[in-house]
Formats: sequence, C-alpha cells, structure tokens
Amino acid sequence: MTMKTTLLATLSVLAITATSLKAEDLTLWTLNFDNNAANVALKKVATDFEAANPGTKVEIVQRGIDEHKTALRVAAGSNKGPDIYFSWAGLGLGGEYVKAGLSAPLDKYYTEYKWNDELLPAAAAFADLYPGGKQGVPFTFKGEAVYYNKKLFQQAGITEEPKTYEEFLADAEKLKAAGIPAFTFGGSVNWHVMRLMDVILETKCGAEKHDALKSMKADWSTEACATDAFTEFAKWTKDYTLQPFMGIDNKQSYSLFTAGRAAMMLEGDWLVSQLETSGANLDDYGMFPFPTNTQRLYGFAEYNYISTKSPNPDLAAKFLDYFLSTKVQQDLVGQISSTSVNKNVQYANLKPLEAEWLDVFKTYGKVYMNGDQAFPLDVTTEYFRVINDVAAGNTAPADAAKQLQTFIAGRT
Repeated sequence: MTMKTTLLATLSVLAITATSLKAEDLTLWTLNFDNNAANVALKKVATDFEAANPGTKVEIVQRGIDEHKTALRVAAGSNKGPDIYFSWAGLGLGGEYVKAGLSAPLDKYYTEYKWNDELLPAAAAFADLYPGGKQGVPFTFKGEAVYYNKKLFQQAGITEEPKTYEEFLADAEKLKAAGIPAFTFGGSVNWHVMRLMDVILETKCGAEKHDALKSMKADWSTEACATDAFTEFAKWTKDYTLQPFMGIDNKQSYSLFTAGRAAMMLEGDWLVSQLETSGANLDDYGMFPFPTNTQRLYGFAEYNYISTKSPNPDLAAKFLDYFLSTKVQQDLVGQISSTSVNKNVQYANLKPLEAEWLDVFKTYGKVYMNGDQAFPLDVTTEYFRVINDVAAGNTAPADAAKQLQTFIAGRT
C-alpha cells in the first residue's frame, strides 16, 4: 500500500468516525432554572448518560424563560433546532410548538420503553392533550400554593393557616392593618401575577365554570363570576400586594419575600429547594394551598419534547428513558423537584415543607392549570394584557371580562 493510499484510507476512517460521533451528539434546550440545584443535577444526568453511552455528547443550552420561548419559535420556523426541548404541558405554551410542528409524536417510544408503567398518571396525562399522538414526556409535575413568613403572620396576629377563602381574606386584612403587604408579585413577566387571577377565578367561579371559561366554551362577558373574579383581583393587587410591583420581575419579588417585605408568595413546590439553596431558614416558612373552596390543586406539568428537527430521535428517546428511570429519578429527588414524575420513587428524610407537599399531592386528586397553559398562545397574550391593565388600574374590572371575550369571539 502506497503512502498516498494509506493516507486516503486514514482520512476515510477519520471522516466516518467524525460522522459517527456527530450523529451521537444530542442537544437539549431548557431553562436556566431559578433553583440552581436543578441546573447542577441536570448537567450531572447528561454527564452520567455520556459515561453510560461512550461516544455520545449531550449539550445543554440554557436560557431565561422569554429567551427560551423566542428560540423555540425561531426553531419551529427553520430547518434546525434541538434534539430535545423543554416546554410546558397544555394547549397554551407547549401546544404552540406542537401546533407549529416542532414536536415529534412519541407513541412508539411510550410502547417501547413502557413509560406508562413508570410515570405518575396525572403527570403523564398531559401527553394526550394533542391530536396526532402522544407529545412529550413529563419533566416535572408542579403544584402551586401559598408560602408564608411565619414571623409576619404572628406579627399580624394570625395564629393558624386559613381553611377557607373567607378566612384568607380576613387574614389579608389583618396583615394590612399591621402594615404588612400580604403578597409580593413580579408584574413585568406577565405570568407571575397571572397566578393570582387564576386562583381567584377558581374561587369565584368554581371548578366547572372555571374550566368552561378557560376552554372558551363559556362566555366571559355573561358569566357574572368572571367579572367578580376581576373585581376581586383588582382588590388584591391594590390593597394586599407590595407596591409597586408592575416594574419588577419574579426574581426581584422573591428577594423581597425572603427579605421580609411581604408575608406571602404564590409559588410552586420548587420554592423549597430555592429557599434552601439561597440560605434561607426553612423553619421560618409555612405553606398551604390557596383556599378556593373547590378542593382542586393549582398546578401544571413541565415536559421534555423530542424535536422534529432532531437527526437522531431514537437517541433522544433513549436519553429521556434514562432520565425517567427509577434509579435516576430517585437520585434527583429534592434537586429538580421535591417530588418525582416516576411513581416508583421512594421518599425519606424529608424536610417539613417537602413532607407537607407530599401530603398535598396525596390529598388533592384534581388539578386546575395555569392560564398560560390552558389557553392557546394568542388568547394567553390577551389574558396577560387584560390582567396587567386591571392590575395597573387602566382597565375597570367590569370591562375586563368583556374585552377578553371580544378577543376570543374575534378569533373564531
């Protein structure tokens, strides 16, 4: 064999090797989570998967929420994108990218890997919301509730957690009388203060009407409870919320909460790890579900989806199966979330707030979703606008429901 032939043969092998390695690369687009323990844990999962699959490289690209959404919208309209991407479940945020053709159906992988045998039914149910097959797998299943500063409650003379909305409203008045804002919100990110409107809507309308309004099967302008909810929302944002809040974001709101500037935050179970990571004393805080009187828990699911732009969906599915496995999920407990989407995970040595969340998940068998996941994207945007205008005092509560219904009617 001549030197030239040898050189050509070597280059050919190198080219094949390079192509093979490139084919084994995976890119995951996800959030830069406020809870840094989740960021660290996710990177370890990727590293461990690489070790278990020599020649595979997992690149994790993390962005802020709004930047992540923008990147996904760009990917949906181009011929390039990630192999796996994070989004929320539901017809709103997650549904936008499913509708745009960015998400690949995963029915065959659900069958191959028997994911339904490992996943919590409530968490896995979101995959069946869309036409055209199963979309995505659960990343987390989140509950949202009211966290409170025990010292500030004590200072206001509140001796026990409210069990009804009426008791909760009375507690807000006690806090106000003591010069303590009840809530802190970050209004600049739209979805943060939306949570308050969602839970009040559940309270004022009840479960059945709330679902009908969010599914746009009921008329917002003729359902009196919708106007009642906007009226109550305006009262909470004006009288019981730390001011000013429309110009700050959720991270600034969190800092104000931990600094003792307001008594409560309406946040998810992830806040337990966030408080601990930031050095807060967990014993200073308590938690209870927002008392809507409906016996439903406010919550949502976050999902990982395989992109239609992926050149190697089989490897992407293998990574997701690894992530969802009982062993990996057992290791992740308390890092990404206080509870796992894998129903076989066992819990031990729980912190009091974590144990309380487990009790909540066991108690509540029904869930109502965040507005930005229940609505399609265009309606979510209008929902945000109306909520913000009411919170800012620019739209009267009596007009808010009419404006939202006018938009909904105009899109059909």
